Amino acid sequence: MYVILLGPPGTGKGTQAKLIAEKLGLAHVSTGDMFRENVAKGTDLGKQAKTYMDRGELVPDEVTIGMLGERVRQPDAQRGAVFDGFPRTLEQAKALDSMLAAQGMSANIALHVTASDDEIVRRLSGRWTCPKCGEIYQQDSRPTSQPGICDNCGGQLGQRDDDKPDVIRSRLEKQRPPAELIDYYRDQGKLAEVDGQQDIATVTPELLAAIGKSTSRAGATS
Repeated sequence: MYVILLGPPGTGKGTQAKLIAEKLGLAHVSTGDMFRENVAKGTDLGKQAKTYMDRGELVPDEVTIGMLGERVRQPDAQRGAVFDGFPRTLEQAKALDSMLAAQGMSANIALHVTASDDEIVRRLSGRWTCPKCGEIYQQDSRPTSQPGICDNCGGQLGQRDDDKPDVIRSRLEKQRPPAELIDYYRDQGKLAEVDGQQDIATVTPELLAAIGKSTSRAGATS
């Protein structure tokens, strides 16, 4: 089973991707994790990605696709995966389809997690990240046990410069999934939209229900 989560930062899709992957026994494939791992290991792709990340720019498709190609070939992803932060463009979506088709597989569903601009700004401006392990917290919905300290590794939390309200609004339009990407999955009959403004405990079962419906439809047509 291969599940795609779409949506801008602040909709909770990263948190939901981890929860869904754990509940369904799938690999959690995160572009953020891929970038950090490749940069830390000093791979050729990691070095290329770092030049863009250091400038605060999006990593080009060819670099991201190269990393993902290596990731989906790893044993845990062969059994199925939840893709978090990928694809972001139509080119990436087509590349993912090609990667999966080469293994005789295909994406089961694309879940589009939505939220209003005001809600996204509220969430992201209260977001804190651990620079050591990459864990993300939200001061209202997911606070740490000790203020400023990561529950996962004990690292000192920090806030990104681009998590300030005025910066968030200016970059939000660029970070939404483009209409052509949404239409790509809608045309395939694989798109499901879920309201990400609800609390985590409500969103998770709605996402799982949508996944369940997609697998039922696939079974009925096979």
